[in-house]
Amino acid sequence: MRTAYSVETVRAAERELMARLPEGALMQRAAAGLAAACADLLGRVYGRRVVLLVGIGDNGGDALYAGARLARRGAGVAAVLLAPERAHSAGLAALRRAGGRVAGTDGADELIARADLLLDGIVGIGGKGGLRPDAARLAEVAALSRAAVVAVDLPSGVDADTGEVRGAAVRADLTVTFGTHKPGLLVDPAREYAGSVRLVDIGLALPGEAELEALQHADVRRLLPVPGGESDKYRRGVVGIAAGSARYPGAAVLAVSGALRGGAGAVRYVGPAGDAVLARFPETLVSDRGPKHAGRVQAWVVGPGAGDDATAVAEVLASDVPVLVDADGLRLAGRDAVRARTAPTLMTPHAGEAAALLGVPREEVEGARLASARELAARYSATVLLKGSTTLVADAGGGAVRVNPTGTAWLATAGSGDVLSGLAGSLLASGLGALDAGSVAAYLHGLAGRFAADGAPVGAHDVAEAVPAAWRDVRDA
Repeated sequence: MRTAYSVETVRAAERELMARLPEGALMQRAAAGLAAACADLLGRVYGRRVVLLVGIGDNGGDALYAGARLARRGAGVAAVLLAPERAHSAGLAALRRAGGRVAGTDGADELIARADLLLDGIVGIGGKGGLRPDAARLAEVAALSRAAVVAVDLPSGVDADTGEVRGAAVRADLTVTFGTHKPGLLVDPAREYAGSVRLVDIGLALPGEAELEALQHADVRRLLPVPGGESDKYRRGVVGIAAGSARYPGAAVLAVSGALRGGAGAVRYVGPAGDAVLARFPETLVSDRGPKHAGRVQAWVVGPGAGDDATAVAEVLASDVPVLVDADGLRLAGRDAVRARTAPTLMTPHAGEAAALLGVPREEVEGARLASARELAARYSATVLLKGSTTLVADAGGGAVRVNPTGTAWLATAGSGDVLSGLAGSLLASGLGALDAGSVAAYLHGLAGRFAADGAPVGAHDVAEAVPAAWRDVRDA
C-alpha cells in the first residue's frame, strides 16, 4: 500500500532521525537520491546543462547538494538564487567547490532557455499559497522551456497537505520526494503538477496511520470476495438495485451490469425499468413492489437515474443493511435520515453533487477535494466516495482517506458512475465494509476503464464488460 503523511508528521520524523545522525547526513541522503533520479532522467550527465532554481531553507539546500553531485560528474550546473543572502550556505559552498556557478534572477531566462534539466528547489513542503511574483515568473519561464523539470520533494506552489493550488506553481515532469509521499502528490489538482513521482527512502520512522492510502494490486487482491465450496447465490450475498425511471431506464441497466460483476451471488432490481433490465440481463431478479417488499438483500444501491422517486430512497434508507446512495438519491436523501442509520452508508457524489450537498460552488470542491470529502463524510456520518480526476474515499469515522491510483480520463462518460455504483453495491453485499467496498470498486472500475479504452473513447457498457478482466488482472498479479 502506498501511503502519504502530513507535513507535521514528516517534520517530526525528520527531527527524530536527525537527532541520531551526524549533522547534515539526512540532507546528503536526500541529495544523493535526488541526483541519482536526475542522472537517470538525463541518461548522460557529462556535458549536460543543469539549472537549479533555489529558494531559501532545506529545500534549496537539497537542490544545491544534488547540483554539486551532478557537477562532479561533468554537468554544467548553474544555480539561480531567489534570495542570495538566505540561500543554504553549506549547500552553496558545496556547489561552488564542485565547479558550479551562481547567478541572480536577472540572467535566469537565458540560462533556463538553454538548460537540459531544471531542478525546482524554490519552496519546500512547508509552503502555503501560490508562489511569490519573482518565483512565479521563473515557473512561467520554466514551463516554456524545453528542459525537463524535476521538483525537489514537491512542486513549488502546491500545498503538501491538501493538494490545493492557490496560485502560480511549478509544473514538473518528475517529482523526487523524500521519506514518504505527501498528500498533495496523490490528490488533484496538485497531482497534475507533480508529473511522475519517485520516492527516495531516507530512513524515516513513520507512524502506523497515514493521512492518505492508495491501494495497490496486492491490497485489492486480499479484499476480493472469493466463493467457497459451500457457497450458493444467497450466501455470496444479494444486492438490491433501486434505480432507473421511465426517463432514464439505461441507468438501471448499467447499475445492474456493474452489480452482476461485483462478486455478489444475485441481483434484485426494483423499479420501472424492469423490462429493459431483463432484456439485457435475464438472470436479474425483478420486482415492481418497491424496496420494502422486494425480498431479502444484503445491501442496497439507490439513486442512479431515479428521477424524483423519493419513496424508494426513503424505504432503502430505512433498511438495516448497508446502502449506497448515488446520483438522484443524493438529492433526495435527507441528511438526518442518513445520519440516523445504524448500518453503513456509502455516498458516491461527483464534484457537482458534493458541492450541492455542502452548499458551496463546484470550483471549491474541485480545488479542495481532500477537505471536501472529509467534510461531507463528517456532516452525513457516512463513508464518501468523491468521484473525479482523483477519486477519494473518506470514512465516516475519520482516519486515512483512500485515494484511487487507477483510472483514465476516458471514464468521464455518461453512465460510468452507474456502473461504479452497482459494482460497489455488490461488494457491499458480499461482505466488505463501506471503505473497502468503495476503494476496491474504484480500483477495479478505473482499471476496467483503462482496459476498455486502451487510449480511445469508451462507453459505460464497455467499462462494465471489462471488469472481469480487471478482476483477473488483480487476482493473478
